[in-house]
Amino acid sequence: MKIFKSILNTIPRPWLIKASYLVRPVIAWYLKGERFTDPIDGKSFRKFLPYGYGKQRENALSPSTLSLERHRLMWLFLRDETNFFTSKNKLKVLHIAPEQCFLDVFRKQQNLAYITSDIESPIADVKADICNLPFKESEFDVVFCNHVLEHITNDTKAMQELYRVLKPGGFGIFQIPQDLSRAATFEDNTITDRKERARIFGQYDHVRVYGRDYFKKLRAIGFKVDEVDYTKKIAPEKLERFCLMQHEILPVCYKL
Repeated sequence: MKIFKSILNTIPRPWLIKASYLVRPVIAWYLKGERFTDPIDGKSFRKFLPYGYGKQRENALSPSTLSLERHRLMWLFLRDETNFFTSKNKLKVLHIAPEQCFLDVFRKQQNLAYITSDIESPIADVKADICNLPFKESEFDVVFCNHVLEHITNDTKAMQELYRVLKPGGFGIFQIPQDLSRAATFEDNTITDRKERARIFGQYDHVRVYGRDYFKKLRAIGFKVDEVDYTKKIAPEKLERFCLMQHEILPVCYKL
């Protein structure tokens, strides 16, 4: 099993994305049940799949949408706390490194003009470097950029680009893997060995471990940042049913 996981973690992300379309329906059928529910599509299962580098989290990955805890939390926040799905005015949305669990749903929303971008993803509309986005200043009402910045050497430039393309009055959600026990972010560009990166940063293609100062860095760029612990507003039985990670923080960023 450890050998299999090691091999899986080295497979290029575009290949994994393509392969997942083939195996997902079979896995979802096999795990069908009533114990856990994915709020994105409303489908229920007797268990979710484990997920994670190194020590895996049980019941983390939805068999139907391939959503993780963070995706389901963001979905509930957007649905219940924003006008993302209900705005009468069409919202122009930029999604960096689009997640499969959101892609089809967001594209079908009549109130969204939805554009995806990534430097290598086969499911992105626009191939682009996050540090040099080919979009106009203040072009988007909403920007999503989740679990991307920890891969980017110049994350300051990437944050500046996210700020540049967001409209005044718009908002973004920029999730990252974060160690809240750390006051300061740790990075060391001299660490290039894949195994050493995985050991220190948690994944072979990560270049830092963000601490609590992540929010301060976003504010320094110009964003107004709300550190939202949305799990506090969700009943304990729903936290369990939706397989959410208690006290996970949503960085909701506004351009004033």
